[in-house]
Amino acid sequence: MSSPVKNRLRAKHVERMVAKKLGGRRVGILGKEDVLCDRFVVEVKSRKRFVAERWYDQIVKNADRDKIPVVVVHVVGKRYDDDFVILKIRDFLKLIGGVGDEEGGGYGRASSERSDAR
Repeated sequence: MSSPVKNRLRAKHVERMVAKKLGGRRVGILGKEDVLCDRFVVEVKSRKRFVAERWYDQIVKNADRDKIPVVVVHVVGKRYDDDFVILKIRDFLKLIGGVGDEEGGGYGRASSERSDAR
């Protein structure tokens, strides 16, 4: 199987898992949203490496155990109201009151022991 085919199959799988986690459904139309939920429109990305993991690991290391680690990315020259927020999906679900698959079984690997201990 060619690499582009494998990549698309992987992307579809990740979209289905995210849809389940958020209580939505996978739409996955190229150029449109990947997942539709009652409250969200979701674009899903799957990467082997992601630069924000290092930023997240830094805040996890420095954060108190009872706090939710959050990374905020500001793009120079843009409005602060348009900054990006990065957090774990399990923490996002806690903040919004939880929806979808709460178990998280098979949803990738845990990236920090600290988060799993909470």
